[in-house]
Amino acid sequence: MDARRVDLTEESADLLRKLVAVHGQVMFHQSGGCCDGSAPMCYPVGEFKTGQTDVHLGDLVVDGIDDVPVWMSGPQFEYWKHTHLTIDVVPGRGSGFSLEAPEGVRFLIRSRLLSDEESAALN
Repeated sequence: MDARRVDLTEESADLLRKLVAVHGQVMFHQSGGCCDGSAPMCYPVGEFKTGQTDVHLGDLVVDGIDDVPVWMSGPQFEYWKHTHLTIDVVPGRGSGFSLEAPEGVRFLIRSRLLSDEESAALN
């Protein structure tokens, strides 16, 4: 089974292609903090430094651009390790730190529980 912890919607893929054209290669980090910190934050690669406790959830494969790594803080991962995450995009302003903020949209996470088969394949 090809189990994944993270995927994205086609709308998110379209926005990522647009952001990469302007900012170069990008990455996501989900901190689990309050307010906008609970949303997936999109940064140019190298602008956000991951730490030793951060967990690499996987890489998003988007046609036309380099794979997009997705990271989550270790403490947040402990709460979310049983879920599959989908990065989506919706109208509205998110954090001023995330690259999509000037576009009038924001990334968000949609989640579902991993199936027993997915959990077994990922552990």
